[in-house]
Amino acid sequence: MKNGASILVVWLTVFIDLLGFSIIIPILPDLAVTLGGGEIALSVAALYALMNFLFSPFWGTLSDRYGRRPIILVSVLITALSQFLFGFVGSLGLLALQRCLAGIGSANISAANAYIADISTKENRTKNMGLIGAAFGMGFIIGPVIGGYVYEEYGLMGVGITSGLLSIFNFAMAAIFLKESLAEKNTTSKNMLDPISPLLKAMKNRAVRGLFLLNLLFIAAFALMQVTAAILWEDHFLLTKKDIGLVFAFIGFCSAIVQAGLVGILNKKFGEKRLLSIGLTMMMLALIAMPLAPSMEWELVALACIALANGCVSPSILSLLSSEVSPKEQGNIMGLNQSLGSLGRVIGPVLGGILYSFDFHLPYFGGAFIIVLALLFIFDIFRKEIIK
Repeated sequence: MKNGASILVVWLTVFIDLLGFSIIIPILPDLAVTLGGGEIALSVAALYALMNFLFSPFWGTLSDRYGRRPIILVSVLITALSQFLFGFVGSLGLLALQRCLAGIGSANISAANAYIADISTKENRTKNMGLIGAAFGMGFIIGPVIGGYVYEEYGLMGVGITSGLLSIFNFAMAAIFLKESLAEKNTTSKNMLDPISPLLKAMKNRAVRGLFLLNLLFIAAFALMQVTAAILWEDHFLLTKKDIGLVFAFIGFCSAIVQAGLVGILNKKFGEKRLLSIGLTMMMLALIAMPLAPSMEWELVALACIALANGCVSPSILSLLSSEVSPKEQGNIMGLNQSLGSLGRVIGPVLGGILYSFDFHLPYFGGAFIIVLALLFIFDIFRKEIIK
């Protein structure tokens, strides 16, 4: 099997998953207002995250039992269905159904990460995980641009058809080029709709438990920043909606560059465990700097540091988790980790909105405090490796 081609297909799968999510970012608020009220946008977003939370372990465990390839193919078809459906949304109920299907389909990232773990060696695992992380950054950059343009030119149906056709292309690529990566299937898993029992079992491993909690804390802290940043920039730096879109594109671009090009080099120099502590420390300092920046230029420096921190932390967590379990459990572990990340994406926005209502500094200082907790976890688990 040519690993390069397989990595490309999996990269494309994750990229189009996130593209399908981010392509509606410029459209969803106005659509929610048209269908019955702007406050619906938050509940719709929560439905997407909730489905990710519930189905990431399901897809991951299913891929351990039946193989990565069939799970990726089925989930891509579900994503395609959800994206075509978006073009025909005409009621709140249909919009809720569409976001549920989109969340279910995009939860296949657990199977995609397990696939990368299957075909990676110890030496290139973190680099390959970084490439998958870069797909997130690229999708986040390109999606809103495509969504805004297509919507202006062709309306809601144009957006749905465009994103749906991209997923059909993704399915065709995977069906032709993606070979099965799992050498030995796990036939012992029975109740795949029960996420609690596998989580409790996995948490018995001290390192896995710490990495799960670390991932949850890191994503919650990142979401605290993400959900309030646009308000901060509008209130304190007087940015327009267009400017804010460009700033988010800048974050996505920096993150993609770091994860695609620098992660492998940094990992060779420091190793995953030291890279984690470096990334978390940088994230903590950058979050503190965001509300204190005297100008937008300094704000961009802080955001570039956040992108670099994310590029150090996320692939390292995935690589370390992969090394802690057997090949037959990769999907289950990646799914549980993805699920906890989705929970962080629910907790972060809620907490961020509450804190910002008291003082605009608090979401960022609160995020920095959460990162301090994450640092304590990582030092407790890997103290000897980090300080040696």
